[in-house]
Amino acid sequence: MQVKTVVIAPFDDQKPGTSGLRKTTARFSEPGYLEAYVQAIWDGIGGVAGKALVLGGDGRFFNDHAAQVVLKVAAAGGAARIIVGKGAILSTPAASHLIRLRKADGGIILSASHNPGGLKGDVGVKYNGANGGPAPEAVTDRIHAATKTLTAYTIADAPDVDIDRLGETRLGDMIVEVVDPVTDYAALMERLFDFDAIAGLIAGGFRLRFDAMHAVTGPYAKVLLEDRLGAAPGSVVNATPLPDFGGGHPDPNPIWARELMETMMGPDAPDFGAASDGDGDRNMITGRGVYVTPSDSLAVIAANATNIPAFAGGLAGVARSMPTSAAVDRVAEALGIACHETPTGWKYFGSLLDAGRVTLCGEESAGTGSDHVREKDGLWAVLAWLNILARTGKSVADLMADHWARFGRNYYTRHDYEGVETDRAALVMDGLRAQLNDLPGRKLGALTVSAADDFAYTDPVDGSSATGQGIRIRFEGGARVVFRLSGTGTVGATLRVYLERLETDPAALALDPQEALAPVIAAAEDLAQIRAFTGREAPDVIT
Repeated sequence: MQVKTVVIAPFDDQKPGTSGLRKTTARFSEPGYLEAYVQAIWDGIGGVAGKALVLGGDGRFFNDHAAQVVLKVAAAGGAARIIVGKGAILSTPAASHLIRLRKADGGIILSASHNPGGLKGDVGVKYNGANGGPAPEAVTDRIHAATKTLTAYTIADAPDVDIDRLGETRLGDMIVEVVDPVTDYAALMERLFDFDAIAGLIAGGFRLRFDAMHAVTGPYAKVLLEDRLGAAPGSVVNATPLPDFGGGHPDPNPIWARELMETMMGPDAPDFGAASDGDGDRNMITGRGVYVTPSDSLAVIAANATNIPAFAGGLAGVARSMPTSAAVDRVAEALGIACHETPTGWKYFGSLLDAGRVTLCGEESAGTGSDHVREKDGLWAVLAWLNILARTGKSVADLMADHWARFGRNYYTRHDYEGVETDRAALVMDGLRAQLNDLPGRKLGALTVSAADDFAYTDPVDGSSATGQGIRIRFEGGARVVFRLSGTGTVGATLRVYLERLETDPAALALDPQEALAPVIAAAEDLAQIRAFTGREAPDVIT
């Protein structure tokens, strides 16, 4: 094997976000761009000589080429072994599990998660550490530093490796091991859940529909839901992963999974509906005539956790991202366990999980997971719900009604302003920060501000800290609004506004969330002046 050294100028836009580096397909296709970033990852983690890594992704356009680049740059760097999913396919949670199962030194996940794919879509590259979780900020900072000084990369000058055939081959001295992407993950799910109970529920006439959105979870869902649990053939729809996700937007929410929502709200709806995203780490849960917000899903799983064999002994603790509603907080209080509030980004759960402080985690952006891996896990959440439904004998609607009757309902919504000019989005956030000290006691319509801050976090395990994680405004009576800029887009800025209000009146638990939150929505606009600063009359997406 010959190794080439390619001299380059550093790229100035390779700072990884909360989930690695995401750019347009066009940008990643530029000569040397991907190769340079992979080389920077190696430099940031102290090299790959002698190391074993896992490699896979969501099957989006460009990933087949990207996988070959990663293999060749790894071989040039002296890596000992790369374990790659057949066809470069691995869901993000399956990759996390494989890293942990095989005791690999880390892994490369080729995914832009829920972002669209295709020639005009996005591409992403993320490094996960030996615990199977996203690299902590200290590591991504080193990777970013390497991108700014990188003047050359090394790459094997060799033919592409056949990664469509199971087994081992070599690229120079490096072993390339191609594995089935589903087998090990499916075996893990069978150990965690009561498959007999779920299969019995389905055999009794329970109907389900899972929309894989032409993304990576299709093969996993077919094996688990249809082949092993006995759901009727065709229960998993859009099951074939496509490079452009069938022209759709693989984000499991009521907007982009509209077809599923229409089915679940229709006259002949199945008992249970769910969807997952591009790389399989997000989920959407619905029942006949009811949509379950991700915040409520986390709370319901926590409240019913002992129905799941893996949690038979109870939960050590729970964690949620700061913008996620406080629904799970009251469950934790009732259970007498700790509830941790972290910044957005699954990496912030890693140290808590590794230290055994929490068992269950969740984010409002459709991410739910547990200590079985170090990533959120869409199919895991689906199986958790099915296990709870099988053990309790309740419908999704009844389970939600009982939960709200016991704990109250956190009415919750997220308003997204997408592709906002970066300087205009910054004006919104800067304007809010300038008001923080003067906000307590201020009246905004029927609401009075009780507290306001720019969220900062100190990890209770490793002492690491993060600042500037989102503006929090609390109101008397428990309502709340959060403003933050998202790091998952590739063009402009996405301004997210999270709105929440607790309701405990039994007669007011079935309102439309936008109606229930109208005073909070009005207060948020009064505070942030989004229309004035951005020219946007309304959010692009409401979930």
